[in-house]
Amino acid sequence: MSEDATGTMTTDSRELPGLDLDALERWLTTHAPEILAGGTLSASIIAGGRSNLTYAIDGAAEPLVLRRPPLGHVQKTAHDMAREFRVISALAGSAVPVPRTLLFIDDPAAGVEMPCYLMERVEGRALKSRADNADFSSEQLVRLSHELATVLANLHTIDPAEVGLADFGKAEGFLARQVDRWGRQYEGSRNRDLPELDALQRELAERVPEARYSSIVHGDFRLDNALVAVDESGEPHIQAVLDWEMATLGDSLTDLGLFGLYWNINSFEGMPQDSVATSVAPGEGYPSFEELVEVYSKAAGIEVPDMSWYLAFAAFKLAVIVEGIHYRYQAGQTVGEGFERMGSIVTPLARAGRRYLTGEA
Repeated sequence: MSEDATGTMTTDSRELPGLDLDALERWLTTHAPEILAGGTLSASIIAGGRSNLTYAIDGAAEPLVLRRPPLGHVQKTAHDMAREFRVISALAGSAVPVPRTLLFIDDPAAGVEMPCYLMERVEGRALKSRADNADFSSEQLVRLSHELATVLANLHTIDPAEVGLADFGKAEGFLARQVDRWGRQYEGSRNRDLPELDALQRELAERVPEARYSSIVHGDFRLDNALVAVDESGEPHIQAVLDWEMATLGDSLTDLGLFGLYWNINSFEGMPQDSVATSVAPGEGYPSFEELVEVYSKAAGIEVPDMSWYLAFAAFKLAVIVEGIHYRYQAGQTVGEGFERMGSIVTPLARAGRRYLTGEA
């Protein structure tokens, strides 16, 4: 198995981890021949994701992407492909660019033992490392960053009822439920002593703020969860926002907090370098997160309050997600490289979250 310049893991096998391509081809021939269009499928794993598995599918009527949950240790409420498929489908044609969805599949005979879905493959690339910045000027990176903040604001100003998502979640009591939910996720992956994370969990629960703004929330909004494409003039633009598995209705500022956490993650004390996929780093030409908050505030038409609790909660949430990935890695249930470093991220994240709460960050 090898990785090419697009970040795709290539393999000669017809049976990839988590996907039986022969079975998928037979299933599509029977149930959705218009998607297959008589072609012979080939597939490769798209590298970079640490949670759900994503495959590039070729040989169909058009280039496709298949998304499915991870191979093991899938906790209740996590990795819900039906919700991801629903929200992406609902946002089609909105001010939030998303891939076009084709088909939701919940049939093990299709070659995936868990629910999955097919969508179009959008041209573009994710900016995941400092090397990805080389093709752009500082001015272009600033404009791209402002566009990303505006896309988030656009998402938060969509009326859920107008896109068929009025019942997609319950905004009332969202923050307290989120602290509880991610605490339960943490318990489900607990396999070592993490006192800093335990302390952050307690401190967050003691200081849950009153929610000000509710909307559709992405749940994992960051630059490398977007595809960037260059137009005819050479300007980069946000082509599509991906990875909607944690989308729901809730407090808009949780998205902004996670956005900010990822924006500043390279500056956290003790954070191993290059352990988190991001091209945003000091000296690379990106604007400050404070500048992006101003862009977001203007585009959303709201006044953004102090973000300390939201940034701390984002650190807790990400630390719990990473601990779950570390758990799967130890159980031999991950596909790809780099998972051996994930466990070292958890304590620096928890420590950063506690510093946000005390105003030291």
